Amino acid sequence: MRFVLIDRIQEIVPGQSLTAVKNLSLAEEYLADHFPGFPVMPGVLMLEAMTQSAAWLVRSTEDFKHSTILLKSAKMIKYGSFVEPGRQLTLHVEVAGPMTDPLNIPMKGKGVIDGQVMVQGKFSLICTNLRDRDPQLASTDAALVEHLRDLYSTLVMGSVASKARMKAAEDSAAAAKV
Repeated sequence: MRFVLIDRIQEIVPGQSLTAVKNLSLAEEYLADHFPGFPVMPGVLMLEAMTQSAAWLVRSTEDFKHSTILLKSAKMIKYGSFVEPGRQLTLHVEVAGPMTDPLNIPMKGKGVIDGQVMVQGKFSLICTNLRDRDPQLASTDAALVEHLRDLYSTLVMGSVASKARMKAAEDSAAAAKV
């Protein structure tokens, strides 16, 4: 993943729904060009933020089974208003049908600020592994999944200190079982 449009995953119900947030900052590079003197988050990036949120839902549901999750199609995408710097876009995504076909996972979502819908629509995802086309890329899949697991941990738990606390809690629970 070259860029991340999710700052924090707030709530997740595997197989059902996910809520995440995107804090829009004036420091985001694309705002210099979109638009000069009137910086707003491009609509396509609002859709990408919903797609990334949905991909995290699928990953957590399937225990990171696929290294690559992409937008397959988008339908009935509607935009409400402009998202300007200093605002927090709350993204709600949910599974909109069976997750049985990795080549077509139906989703629906919306992005909201202060109760106002900024983006909403239905879309579908496609889940693949690089090794499916070239078995020699299995190690690349493994490296991608490891990176995605680390990023997911940060998005869910937060800072390095939070990760250390989570690891200590896991170690403590494992020691208690012995």
